Order: sequence, then C-alpha cells, then structure tokens
Amino acid sequence: MATKSSFSQIINVSASPLQINSLVPGGQGIATAPNGQKIFLWNALPGEAILEYQVTKRKTHYLEGVATKISCPSSHRIEPRDDCFLSTSPWQILSYQFELEQKLQLLQEQFRQVGLSNLPISPVQTDGQDFFYRNKMEYSLYWDHSTNQIQLAFHQRGSHRKLPITTSSLEHPKIFQAAQEIIQNLNNQGAEARTYQSLLLRCNQNGQLAGGLFENHQPHPKFTNLSDYILGSEYFYSPNGFFQINLPVYEMALRAISEQIKSSKVVDLYAGVGTIGLSVTKSGQLISVESNPAAYQELVRNAANSPHSSLKIQPVLAKSEEVLDFIQSDCTVIVDPPRAGCDIKLLARFLSELPSSIIYLSCNPATQARDLAILQEKYIIERIIPFNFFPRTPHLETVALLSQP
Repeated sequence: MATKSSFSQIINVSASPLQINSLVPGGQGIATAPNGQKIFLWNALPGEAILEYQVTKRKTHYLEGVATKISCPSSHRIEPRDDCFLSTSPWQILSYQFELEQKLQLLQEQFRQVGLSNLPISPVQTDGQDFFYRNKMEYSLYWDHSTNQIQLAFHQRGSHRKLPITTSSLEHPKIFQAAQEIIQNLNNQGAEARTYQSLLLRCNQNGQLAGGLFENHQPHPKFTNLSDYILGSEYFYSPNGFFQINLPVYEMALRAISEQIKSSKVVDLYAGVGTIGLSVTKSGQLISVESNPAAYQELVRNAANSPHSSLKIQPVLAKSEEVLDFIQSDCTVIVDPPRAGCDIKLLARFLSELPSSIIYLSCNPATQARDLAILQEKYIIERIIPFNFFPRTPHLETVALLSQP
C-alpha cells in the first residue's frame, strides 16, 4: 500500500525493510536502521514493514519521514477519512479503540521514564465523538495556478508547502462549510491568496460562527465574541483567543475536577478565561490568576457573570509564579500550565506550603510527569485520568489528583 506525498527525497529499503516496533509520544512509528540510526515515520504502525519512505528531516542520529510503501499492514490500520490527514490528524489510520489503547500505553511509559511506575491511571476517557469535534479551525490559503483561484489548504507535515484540501473532518461541519463559502466569495471578487495570512473560524455549541480572514501586513481584526455554556455557566471568549477546542470532553474533565474540591479556598493558576475555577467552585473563595491581558479581561467578565452568589471571586493579572503568597496550606490549587509545565518556583512553593490538594490539568504528559516526580516527595498521586480531547491525533490531556499523606 502507498500514500502520496510531495517530499523529494525517497529512500527505498525494500531489500531490508524497516520494522516498526512501536509508536512514540509524538505520534510516529519508530524503526531502527541497520546502522543503528533511529527513524521516526508517520503513516506507520507497530508490526508493519516499511519498504519505502520520504525524508522530511535529517539529523545526525535520527531521521523523520513519511512511510510511502508498506508491507504487512497492521490489523489496526484503517483508511483515513481525509486526504489531508497527515497535516491535521495523522492517527486517522488507527482504529479508534487502538488509538485509545496506544495513548494509555504511551502515557504509562512517560511516567515510567521519570520513575513513576504502577500509578493508578484510568482508561482514556472519551465521549466517542472522534470526528467533527473541533470548535475552531485555522486554514491556509493556496493559489491554484491552473485555475487562478484560491483554495483552502493546510501545511504539509514537516514542510512549509501548502496542501489544498477538499474535505476536513475534524472541525464542526458548519466551520468547513463557512470556510468554503468565504473562499468562493474571494474567488468571485478575483482576490489572490497572497493577500491573506490565514482564515480562522470558530463555532459555539449552538452553531453560531465568528472569525474571518487575517490579511498580510495588516493588524489582526477584532472578531465578534462568542459564548458557550459549560456545566450550566455561560462563558464569553474571543474566537482567536484561548478557549477549549472540544467542550464535551472538557466538561467530562471538569466533572472529575469538581469532585476533588474539598476546601473553601481554591487557587486557580494559569486560569485563562476562568472556565476551570468558575465551573468547579460553587462557594467560598476563588482566586483566579492569569497573565495574558486579553484572557484576563474575559476572566473578569466571566467572574462577574458567575451564577454562584456565595462564591467570592478574585481575578488577578499576574504570572502564576509571581503570586506565590496566595498558595497556603488550607487551599486547593488547580494548575493548567502551558506545554512547558509548571515553573520551578511554583513547584517549590507547593512543597514548602503544602496546600491540601493539587489538581493538575496538563496538555503535555511529559512535562506533567516531570513535575509530578518532584511533587511526589510530599504528595500522594491519587489518580491520573487521561482525556481524549483531540481524537485522531497523538495529543492527550491528563488530570492528576494529588493529596497530602
């Protein structure tokens, strides 16, 4: 079997096929060349033999590429829904059950690598919606020289080249439909793709759309805000700001978090527009800390809109590691850091002040594992709950529940 790609360097290894041993957290299949060099390949699953691949990155000790000819296809391989799957969702080639199993195995291995074995890790939580779940998508614009028209596009994985698309199955169908209509209007006007940086569209759960085109060398436009209900509370957000992409699964994670709120004082760090703390804290005191001014303004608005009259809310504009005094022994701390994980000063404060419980939502299990290896000195890791926020991709979000011994 084969897949098309326009990368130039093709390596034929049919005389000594590469054996894919496993998947790695980044999502590729890994093989070892006869000279010992590691090769990371997209479109390759465990147990498959690779006869040919195209190189996308060459380093001294490893290569990255895309498998283009495969023998002995895995029994877990399925036909991808979209031609552009390598750009947006490279795990479209896995059966969904196998995807969930692989994500759990990779998560366990990431914790094992930092010395955290035999943790109580739940199966990967999912709502079963593996396509059409994204409420936001950003497209590139491609100029077709044969027709002199603009087409929607994504960037090819491992390349700056644009890949024109005719289908895309991750986002809400209304988003793709609206994107096609915008492109058609541009073509009717005789516009050129080089005028535009990208097209961003967002859709709330009621199907209301917002967003638009970003023009090159022009300030980004201010789009109409959207709102969504999360666990019964309404939240406002900018289409091009930070807001969760998969709200049904996000609500599943929030329910798991809310069950762990057992103190009257909650400190919500890296709070964004406030959806975690405001959704799971119903009474007492909530301190929400956010460093991005635009997100902070939405946080203030959402706090003012809270339906919980017995909840005292204090929004704080600051970096989480710069307001350490809020972290005391009598509070529950929620952290949802960026991919880099928690700042070391923040971890040190946890270990010195010992808040009663820590709830750690992570978009990067590798840095979460690193941080938990530090915190286990004085905390019990009660449970790790993975959530499949991004089906058909290698990405996984996890909630770690920590308590005092």
